[in-house]
Amino acid sequence: MEESKGVVKHVLLAKFKDDVSPEKIDELINGYANLVNHIEPMKAFQWGKDVSIENLHQGFTHIFESSFDSTEGVAEYVSHPKHVEFGNLFLGHLDKVLVIDYKPTSLRC
Repeated sequence: MEESKGVVKHVLLAKFKDDVSPEKIDELINGYANLVNHIEPMKAFQWGKDVSIENLHQGFTHIFESSFDSTEGVAEYVSHPKHVEFGNLFLGHLDKVLVIDYKPTSLRC
C-alpha cells in the first residue's frame, strides 16, 4: 500500500459561532495546537485567519493545517482519544466546518 505513504495534509476550515469570545477562540486554538504534543503521528500544526481580498471564503474565518507521514497517521490521529475529546469541545463552538485531507503535489517551474 505505497499509496498511503508520504506526506498528508489535514486541513480544517472553520467559522466560530458569533457568541464565542475572542478569548475562548484563543483558548480553543491553543488546545488544538497542543494536540501535536500528545498525538505522535501529528508531525506539524499551523493555523491562520482569512486575509483574502477576493471575498470567496464563504464565511470561513480560520484555517488549521496538520501534517502527517501517511494516511494511516491521519486515521490514528482521528481516532486518538485526545483528538476525540478535543474535537467534541471544538466542534461545539463552530458554526461551519469543512475538513479535507490531501497529498501535496509539488511542481517545478
